[in-house]
Amino acid sequence: MIRIWGRTNSVNVKKALWCLEELSLPYERIDAGMQYGVVNTPEYRQMNPNGLVPTLDDDGFILWESHSIVRYLASKYGKGVLWPTDLRALAVANQWMDWSFSFQNVFRDVFWGLVRTPPEKRDLKLIAEKQKKAGEMLGILDDALASRHYVAGMFSMGDIPIGCHVQLWMRLPIERPSQPNLEAWFERLCARTAFKKIVDIPLT
Repeated sequence: MIRIWGRTNSVNVKKALWCLEELSLPYERIDAGMQYGVVNTPEYRQMNPNGLVPTLDDDGFILWESHSIVRYLASKYGKGVLWPTDLRALAVANQWMDWSFSFQNVFRDVFWGLVRTPPEKRDLKLIAEKQKKAGEMLGILDDALASRHYVAGMFSMGDIPIGCHVQLWMRLPIERPSQPNLEAWFERLCARTAFKKIVDIPLT
């Protein structure tokens, strides 16, 4: 049985859960992180010394880091589904998975500033700067999607990490630049049952 620790509103946990749902794998999720605690217990730190979520247990095999979890699940259970069999498509999927970390590092200040920071404590200047930069970065993805429906051509693990971050971007009450290719890709993600269940939930 696959077990995964993490709260449902964590963007990194969403990546792993979305992957599991796309692969129709049975799993047990255990609340952990933020209001649930757990991550600082000796038992959890023995599994994940970082004290972060998610952590995966696949029949005794422990793995942490969300993108590593997605890659592991896709390669073990989803060859030809989430794990492209074409070497170049696989390389491109990995490229966008890595690129999403760069976007996350910029966008984090926008999301945390507007959703998880009380209004009186918000750094509006920082939020505005990072919002502008995030929009510029997504222009790179918008350009790439001009010639394909998904980041690696077919829907794959490459769409999962950045798809989770773009969901936050699209659902925040902010002004966004017009990026029609990105918007069409996002609508395709929104049509997926697993995305609707795991990712496209209210911001908290």
